[in-house]
Amino acid sequence: MLAGIARRVGWRLFSSIPALLSVVVITFVLMRVLPGDPAVFFASGPNAGQVEIAEVRHKMGLDAPIPVQLVRYLGDIARGNLGRSLTTGQPVMHDMEQRLPASLELTCTALVIALLLSVPLGVVAALRPGSLVDHAVRMLCTLGVCVPTFVSGLLLIYVFYYLLGWAPDPTARLDIFAATPPDITGFYLVDFALVGNWEGWWAAFTQLLLPAFSMALFVLAPLARMTRASMLAVLGSDFIRTAQALGLPRRRIVVGYALRNALLPVLTITGIVFSTMLGANVLVEKVFSWPGVASYALDALLASDYAPVQAFVLFMATIFVFVNVAIDILYGIADPRVSIE
Repeated sequence: MLAGIARRVGWRLFSSIPALLSVVVITFVLMRVLPGDPAVFFASGPNAGQVEIAEVRHKMGLDAPIPVQLVRYLGDIARGNLGRSLTTGQPVMHDMEQRLPASLELTCTALVIALLLSVPLGVVAALRPGSLVDHAVRMLCTLGVCVPTFVSGLLLIYVFYYLLGWAPDPTARLDIFAATPPDITGFYLVDFALVGNWEGWWAAFTQLLLPAFSMALFVLAPLARMTRASMLAVLGSDFIRTAQALGLPRRRIVVGYALRNALLPVLTITGIVFSTMLGANVLVEKVFSWPGVASYALDALLASDYAPVQAFVLFMATIFVFVNVAIDILYGIADPRVSIE
């Protein structure tokens, strides 16, 4: 079985190379055809002379034809060189290594919160279709879709930080007076736990809650709706009616049979939601001053800094590929009828 999983993962990763290459090429071309000249931006503003602009353009390699620039860029990627950010002055790989754990920690926490809320809500709504609970769940899902993430984030800050004073100062990953953990994994919750600093862990966790809840509300609706629809379909199946006729306990029918079979569509939408959250959390990162890769890419885009934006898109596409491979494996675990070989 493990050999079959390894072959499946290897084949999926290999077949994803053309898609990743297409993403790199399209992003590269789009960055070159967008309005604005980065050489003018980094040559001391619009008042810079033509000689200064030409020198900066030559230094950035923008004076070469686009096909030549593309070949050079692909060669750099093959060597693990994603370029240098002109905004920060650091190699893009270094900036991504510093910021990617912050985005992943925020996104994973938000996804866990969303699943812990949406799956029970979807199951309860499916068990009582047309009831007051069902209508309340659907109304909550509608609100989650209608309210933008930056609005929900500002509301959470206003209520829990400004009015009630329960939340810490919503800026960055830690309070300015708190000491950062040793740089082991880049994930503050993991690093604090590894060194046994539970006071620091709690400080990082409380700092993470508000932005994570803001993102969780954004994806709560599709997860709850899919869970409800999938559960309704499974509860109307013949094997569920047979289990009810045999007098099996209701809890065993709902959890052991119905929910497990209803998880397959939920797993699919979870993978899509996770990939969407990684790219769409820029508003949350900006509202909460979260030092993630999305806000880093946005700042670079506004400054016409090509390398960080291209690296961000490449990282997101790569993560999307790995998420889809993980979903394939989880499919086989959730339903043995689905072959993972």
